[in-house]
Amino acid sequence: MNRKVILTCAVTGAGDTTGKSEHVPVSPEEIANDAIAAARAGASVVHIHVRDLETKQGSREVAYYREVVRSIRASDVDPVINLTAGMGGDLVIDPQDPLTTMPGTDLINALDRLPHVEELLPEICTIDCGSLNFGEGSNLYVSTPDMLREGSKRIQTLGVRPEMEIFDTGNLWFANVLVEEGLIDAPPLYQLCMGIPYGAPADPGLLAAMVNMLPKGAQFTSFAIGANQLPWVAHSVLAGGHARVGLEDNLYMSKGVKATNADLTARAVDIITGLGASVATPDEAREILDLRVQTPTITGGDL
Repeated sequence: MNRKVILTCAVTGAGDTTGKSEHVPVSPEEIANDAIAAARAGASVVHIHVRDLETKQGSREVAYYREVVRSIRASDVDPVINLTAGMGGDLVIDPQDPLTTMPGTDLINALDRLPHVEELLPEICTIDCGSLNFGEGSNLYVSTPDMLREGSKRIQTLGVRPEMEIFDTGNLWFANVLVEEGLIDAPPLYQLCMGIPYGAPADPGLLAAMVNMLPKGAQFTSFAIGANQLPWVAHSVLAGGHARVGLEDNLYMSKGVKATNADLTARAVDIITGLGASVATPDEAREILDLRVQTPTITGGDL
């Protein structure tokens, strides 16, 4: 297998993981430092969420994104920067009174999910291609066709490459519609997210079926969560795709052994090269994905 594999490190995510591992970065400085360490360990792309400094939960604070991006760009590495645009889709309902929202709800419209993307102009941002029963309880992730069309059009206008997050086959169906409607520029980039309750199970057969649904010329990455993360690097590469690891999706190197983002990245590099492929440099990733590098003026001072 003689090809380049783009390796993404998803540094922190927005999940309730900070109490489970001391290695999950919280502050902008910690998140930037972890992204830089992952790039030094071989990551082609760093995928960034930010967190509230007090609650340690996911945040939409533009100033935090600004500080992370500024630090990464000022470092001695130059990974492709991928900012989440998925925050603002959380709806928690009262199961006895579904029109009543509960604590944890953070639901805003498509364009209000993008101010950090508009200011910082990352090479990639994510767009979650459908709604989902998100785990147990009454937590829903909301991303409707109208929202997706509006958000995709704005991202396209900004010149940022959307990474379409696919949590189930229906999400993939609609992502293909976005491509057909011209709202996604070539080459379309898909992220096949496996094992997230209650989306697509982490099943290699299902991965193969989803890959068969991709349009001609598409690029894709696939990942799985928890103990499946590192084995899934091989599944994704063997299916013809790229790979993703990181503390957003998995906290351990092996049972009982906590990981860092650099640890997971280095292990993924070993898996990819062990399969006879090689990890793309950031510039090779930019070429593969035909990314547009922009140099925005970052406003605002330090935190």
